[in-house]
Amino acid sequence: MNWDKKDLLGIKELSREEILLVLDTAESFKDISKREIKKVPTLRGKTVITLFYEPSTRTRTSFEIAAKRMSADTINISSSTSSSVKGETLKDTARNLESMRPDAIVIRHSMPGAPHMLARILDSSVINGGDGAHEHPTQALLDLFTIREKKGRIDGLKVAIIGDIAHSRVARSNFFTLSHFDTEIICSGPPTMIPPDIEGIGVKIEYNMNKAVKGADVVMMLRIQKERGGISFIPSVKEYATLYGLRKEHIEKAKKDVIIMHPGPMNRGIEISDEVADGPYSVILDQVENGLAVRMAILYLLIGRES
Repeated sequence: MNWDKKDLLGIKELSREEILLVLDTAESFKDISKREIKKVPTLRGKTVITLFYEPSTRTRTSFEIAAKRMSADTINISSSTSSSVKGETLKDTARNLESMRPDAIVIRHSMPGAPHMLARILDSSVINGGDGAHEHPTQALLDLFTIREKKGRIDGLKVAIIGDIAHSRVARSNFFTLSHFDTEIICSGPPTMIPPDIEGIGVKIEYNMNKAVKGADVVMMLRIQKERGGISFIPSVKEYATLYGLRKEHIEKAKKDVIIMHPGPMNRGIEISDEVADGPYSVILDQVENGLAVRMAILYLLIGRES
């Protein structure tokens, strides 16, 4: 299958075949990170800019390392060091950056739709690194890559996603990704944190966490999105941790070979206990490792194949 997209703005725009192409391409790149010399010339001569208006450790660093592993030049710009502090608009910032002829711009912004706006006005490839509570496509793709790697398949699995669903772009992108496959998707959390319209995209709602994780092949935990007002949707953090914090007792209700996932950053003792986060079922660090391979694949598909 040919990849004919200029940008990666969201999962909703991708077909099952395009998602599988990303996963298969990422699989071919994963071994590069295990070599003594972790570099290939695939993107030599290309320039990748990361433009982040929200704090990030994993996504920004992952994109930077992914680009460098393929020999691209990288430039990192945060909101505190950009001209936005002087009043420059996002559109003008992006146009000024494109005047320097980058090949790809990875953007994270608190405004939903910001990457889509840039994609319409820029010739450079635009990659959505997270836009508000809308989507986080590369996180969902690395999650799916990890599920397939650990379970050997995607179809036929029961996936429980638990936490602040309403404010989570990770949850939204994972719903779109998993809906392309024959999976049972269960979400759980406080009623105030679960939008009722998600049942329209094939997601089942189960407010009782014990029932949600019963028989699950995959359990994905989400943090409370404090920066998007999530904390105001619950009576207290202590009550939330009691009702929706993942502990060993919950794992015992899931499948014997369940895997535990978390997009990070984790709030230990709130949505996940130490013994679960560091336990034998956790694949959280595998997700971080796989993020490199998936982002290498995305960069290659968007700007590398013509090299």
